[in-house]
Amino acid sequence: MTHLRISGSRIVDAVGNLVVLRGAGLGGWMLCEYQIREALAEAIGVEKASFFFNKVYGFVFYLEHFFTETDAAFFKSLGLNCIRVAMNYRHFEDDHNPRVLKKDAFKYLDRAVALCAAHSIYTVIDMHSAPGGQSGGWHADGGTHLANFWVHKDFQDRLVWLWTQIAEHYKENAWIAGYNILNEPADPHPEHARLIALYDRVYAAIRAADPDHILFLDGNTFATDFTKFPRDAGIRWRNTAYAIHDYAVYGFPNSPEPYEGTAAQKERLRNTYKRKRKWMDEHGLCVWNGEWGPVYARSEYDGNQTNEINERRYKLLADQLEIYNEDQLSWSIWLYKDIGFQGMVYVSKDTPYMRHFAEFLHKKHRLAVDAWGKDDKAVKSIYDPIVNLIKQSVSDESKLKLYPPIWSTEERVTRLSRTILVAELMVREWAEYFKGMDEAMLENLAKSFRFESCEKREGLNNALRRNAGIE
Repeated sequence: MTHLRISGSRIVDAVGNLVVLRGAGLGGWMLCEYQIREALAEAIGVEKASFFFNKVYGFVFYLEHFFTETDAAFFKSLGLNCIRVAMNYRHFEDDHNPRVLKKDAFKYLDRAVALCAAHSIYTVIDMHSAPGGQSGGWHADGGTHLANFWVHKDFQDRLVWLWTQIAEHYKENAWIAGYNILNEPADPHPEHARLIALYDRVYAAIRAADPDHILFLDGNTFATDFTKFPRDAGIRWRNTAYAIHDYAVYGFPNSPEPYEGTAAQKERLRNTYKRKRKWMDEHGLCVWNGEWGPVYARSEYDGNQTNEINERRYKLLADQLEIYNEDQLSWSIWLYKDIGFQGMVYVSKDTPYMRHFAEFLHKKHRLAVDAWGKDDKAVKSIYDPIVNLIKQSVSDESKLKLYPPIWSTEERVTRLSRTILVAELMVREWAEYFKGMDEAMLENLAKSFRFESCEKREGLNNALRRNAGIE
């Protein structure tokens, strides 16, 4: 078997046949934020916390619970052929011992890659969290709204070093489709100078160790902006695809209107998608949609509107797939498995984990503590006066337009006050729920994530099957 490669604007196999990668991300499996780990260690001790996280995120949990042979077989049955594995750099090195690989640094990732390969599923290795945080998003795991990765060169040096280790480790593995160098970067430089310089450095470092794997490069400002990328990118960065993230506004609780699939709504979907890939099309380059997909309503929060909302979201997903198929686009929806918000499968409410945390999860949802897909109707009136005060106090409206421009004043206020301040306090409350548990009880919680303990989101899965021609 030989590596996939880029030919013009397409991904192809060794003999030049088109390969369309269709898949999903594993989400938080190797992405857990450091505050969560620290809070649990503080609440129940380092030894028990390590036991739980090893069960949930490590070797035993991987084999027995979160992503097993059954998961891989089910994933393949949907006509999918690629899994994007989101990684946190902390799995490989320690901030207090940088540039030194941890013992068994590749153990978890090796097993994920091998299990996927056994079912003829490619993997894309995605650096989702870089040292210092490459954006102010929660998923960058920087602990702040500031992207300090771009401020301190040492953070960038460490990422170059880490990709060198990864490339050396996987250079012979053809079941790895490629390396997604940096998820949703947010370089505030007006010319994207630091991002382009970083891509130059990582490209050179990887190619010195691994000349064959595809590189997937996200656009700046959360994978939305390629306008400052070099005109010679096709020569400068060979065997490279460019990653957009095509989340549709209609797929979230704050949608401007319910999605009905009208001609105007479909045109908006198409125009947004075409705008995101415009630069690549102008330069004859390959496009990969590294993240997309709506979130879904849950009966415990959305009541009797749940089915109606979700049918609209399934329709939205199908209409996006129709657009992507016109371009034979490779794509990866964000999530395979979670606790009920977006995953293709999700942990059943009738499991130890969901029963134990039900009250806390309701509180977290009501307070809109999670930035991702938030529904803030219960607390919006509390934060609006802060937003209005800021707007009234800054006389020059242009001074409110800070980087990243996709964050409005409202978004900036709620990220700082709710999804950072309130969240960092609530994570300790979450950890308290583990107090008094022995290892058997912790193991029982972890088993809640087994495929057999999960529900299948059939509206989503059926849409994927139909798209693959299975139904």
